[in-house]
Amino acid sequence: MANAPTRLLIAASGTGGHLFPAIALAEQLPDYQIEWLGVSNRLETQLVPSQYPLHTITIEGFQQRFGLGTLGILGKFVRSTVQVRRLLKQGKFNGVFTTGGYIAAPAVIAARSLSLPVILHESNALPGKVTRWLSPWCSVVALGFEPAAKYLPRSRTIYTGTPVRSQFQVEAIDDLPPLDLPIPKDIPLIVVFGGSQGAVAVNQLVRQCASALFDAGAWIVHLTGNNDPDANTLEHPQYLPLPFYDNMAGLLRRANLVISRAGAGSLTELALTGKSSILIPFPYAAEDHQSYNAAVFKAAGAALVFSQAELTPQLLASQVLDLLRSPAHLEKMEENAKAIAVPDSAERLAALVRQLVE
Repeated sequence: MANAPTRLLIAASGTGGHLFPAIALAEQLPDYQIEWLGVSNRLETQLVPSQYPLHTITIEGFQQRFGLGTLGILGKFVRSTVQVRRLLKQGKFNGVFTTGGYIAAPAVIAARSLSLPVILHESNALPGKVTRWLSPWCSVVALGFEPAAKYLPRSRTIYTGTPVRSQFQVEAIDDLPPLDLPIPKDIPLIVVFGGSQGAVAVNQLVRQCASALFDAGAWIVHLTGNNDPDANTLEHPQYLPLPFYDNMAGLLRRANLVISRAGAGSLTELALTGKSSILIPFPYAAEDHQSYNAAVFKAAGAALVFSQAELTPQLLASQVLDLLRSPAHLEKMEENAKAIAVPDSAERLAALVRQLVE
């Protein structure tokens, strides 16, 4: 009789930054029987069910001061932990993988109460509160950025990089899919995006300085997100505003310069495609973790970094134009970005899961 397949529960919820690395890992474990733990009103309900069975729990983060609302959140947490423990036990799972966030707490605690191995992947340079609290309960914490190790027990960390979407998992940059947008070949292309949630403040800055960039011959592909009320207010033949674009690998391959927030997933994709960038960390990210991510790229010479408060349209335009007029500087930044990349991150993480779960 053949051995039963290894059963793994993946707890990943919310934004693309949590979901895409988990999906990339799952794709490296085709022989595993994988099921998913998520929340009913989050992005996973759109991305996961076509590939893996999805179980949902009702849970919230502890973001507010202690009060009656906190007691309600605590009650949901306890019920969720009991629910996940029952799922793990009845499903005879062999282990749990999570990408952090508040869904990780009931998953980690339930798994450890059953003596199951837990692998937590932390993509940010500053580990989140949940990661810092739960790292002693985990079998290992895999890191997307090496500097994150100083905030966690070193005996429980290993550097793997952050897995990315399958479209980025190629042997060489030239193997990335081509761009299917009507952009001339020999002109500078600036790509602007704010991560999976968009970035209204960045969008406004770019639109305000766009005319100077057009005058210099640049084209702009601007991924505005779905929450920008002014997304269609700028019209120009060298400007392509899109709420979202599937072929990010092809778009980044073609880009000469990227203006972006500093989410871990976005930065991983910039490193893999070897793109120079101007980073504007989201100032309201939890514990300002995007600034820590951006600092890694700045220290490596792969990006210029500006706070949202200090950046004006005039300053942004001047920085972009200075870079476009300095091909040698751009090329050096691109080389530095590639040096940060971990192209086999998904394979490294899958090998770690197999080592601990099997």
